[in-house]
Amino acid sequence: MASRKRRPRSRRVRIGQVSVYEHHGAHWIYFREKGKPQRRCLGKDLDEARAVAAQVNAQLATRQRTQYAFDAVSAAEMVRRWLHHHEHVLRSAVATRDRYRTAAAHLLRFVQEACPARHAHEVDAEQFVEYLRSVQVTPNGHANSARRRLRDKGIKFVLEVCRSLYNFAGKHRLLPPYQENPFSALPIDRLAVEDAKAIHVFSADEEAAFLGACDNWQLSLFYTLARIGLRSGELTHLLVEDVDLEQGILYIRNKAELGWQVKTRNLRSIPVPAEPMAVLRRIIGSRPAGVLFLRRRFGVGRPPLLGDVDGRALAGDVANRITQRRHELEHDPSQAERRRVARGVWRDAGAIETDTIRMEFMRLTRRIGLPDVTAPKCWRHTFATLLQEANVDPLIRQLTMGHVPAGAGRSALGMTANYTHTRPEVHRQQLQRVIDLRPETSAIIKNRFLGTDAEGHYAEEF
Repeated sequence: MASRKRRPRSRRVRIGQVSVYEHHGAHWIYFREKGKPQRRCLGKDLDEARAVAAQVNAQLATRQRTQYAFDAVSAAEMVRRWLHHHEHVLRSAVATRDRYRTAAAHLLRFVQEACPARHAHEVDAEQFVEYLRSVQVTPNGHANSARRRLRDKGIKFVLEVCRSLYNFAGKHRLLPPYQENPFSALPIDRLAVEDAKAIHVFSADEEAAFLGACDNWQLSLFYTLARIGLRSGELTHLLVEDVDLEQGILYIRNKAELGWQVKTRNLRSIPVPAEPMAVLRRIIGSRPAGVLFLRRRFGVGRPPLLGDVDGRALAGDVANRITQRRHELEHDPSQAERRRVARGVWRDAGAIETDTIRMEFMRLTRRIGLPDVTAPKCWRHTFATLLQEANVDPLIRQLTMGHVPAGAGRSALGMTANYTHTRPEVHRQQLQRVIDLRPETSAIIKNRFLGTDAEGHYAEEF
């Protein structure tokens, strides 16, 4: 019986601990890293294969991780490291981390329920999109709320978060180096948005009806949102000391020592026109310090638990409670635990919960026949729209809304924004244009709790 001819073995070239060989017309490298064999295809160019082999050999000789090494982790571990990075390295705002955590939770549920994947790099991005379009969620997070499908904007946000998550994983070698981000191949920016929730901008009649239906406590809240354009979280974390009564300026400041920061981290000062400043004066009254907007139950003769204390005293209370908590736990409290402690101090100081503002807003919109308008953020949209209708300078719009990004050249106006220094008088005059657009609202404020003298100037008290 004739013996079968054996194919000649491909000639190997050894470069230190790495060998280069040809297989099916392509050049491969072979090496062992941490006792595990590794093979990588490098194409048809032999010189390029030898160069890569020399690099890998140098990395092995100096006991470095090779360029092909990665840590295969679960999706849950990848999400944990990413959130830890945002908390301790990037120091992202708490609200931002909460949004990221909520979006990433969809990915973790997908891995557990629909696509069991041992490692994060095994997740199928297109299958995940199909899962998002079929899942039922509670829009406000409460278990007893009616469930509905995710809206298109919500799906886009989840996919954008996952794309950032996998970019982080790739940079930190949690994905195979030869595998691209699975969410980068998705046309996320071109996904159609067909069922987005409509953004409501209050007309002059609707604004008058809403504010006219408010009691005095509600009116002070929603008029401030409507005429200064604050976020709800910014309003609930204002202190009396943030209002400069002499200069007529409202300061939106970070309060890291009190467990709260502005969404964009940018401090801004708003020169407030006479009418809203008179409202702020009335809200403050004779109080020397404390939370600016107190809960409904607190008023004259009924101060909150901590009384009228300034930000420094509140920060000291937070520090003392964290120290006490550290003794109870016998270890340093986590960031989430510190946040809970700070929220307790705000509560004892009389601050309003943002959920309370939303519930009060919804009661009022139902009362005036707008039950589908459920987000207090509509006042911010309305204010920004009125800034445009009043022909307010774009730079002043950015400064007032707090949308100017930090860093040279990153704002919409480029370097012009860095060289422009708006005087408070000019800023205040431009914001007065918004008030002049809605005389019906001014009439409500005057009739309800602002007195004027013979010359039309606002009195110091209601």
